[in-house]
Amino acid sequence: MAVNETYISAPPEKVFDVLSDPESYGYWVVGSKEIRDADRGWPAPGARFHHSVGYGPLTLGDDTVCERSERPNLIELRARARPLGTAIVRLDLRPEDRGTRVRMREDPGDALSAFVFTPLMHLLVRRRNSESLRRLAALAERRGAPARDS
Repeated sequence: MAVNETYISAPPEKVFDVLSDPESYGYWVVGSKEIRDADRGWPAPGARFHHSVGYGPLTLGDDTVCERSERPNLIELRARARPLGTAIVRLDLRPEDRGTRVRMREDPGDALSAFVFTPLMHLLVRRRNSESLRRLAALAERRGAPARDS
């Protein structure tokens, strides 16, 4: 299990707005190259989006399924990058001051993933998720910025 937390200077509703936009995952999830298609009902449980993940010339196509969604507090996803494995990713959002405390937990989602989730892999996933949360914050804070008068 890899757990990361961060504070985002935007209310939970704005953070959840980003999580509700499948196209945003291509930006904020480290390693995601593009979102190819998405179900219209995203992020309803059972809805999915199809993505490409990888680094350099190595690219895999697979999907992410929403397992659970409770706006604006929680989203749980099953992210697949077969044959490399599957992850269960849960993002908990709770109000804090004028923003949101986001806790991201990533667990292996199948037997192969559990086998390769070594201490080194745990460290790498935590580092990747730290950068992903930084990118999520940038998107949510931009969406949450008040409009300026002209």
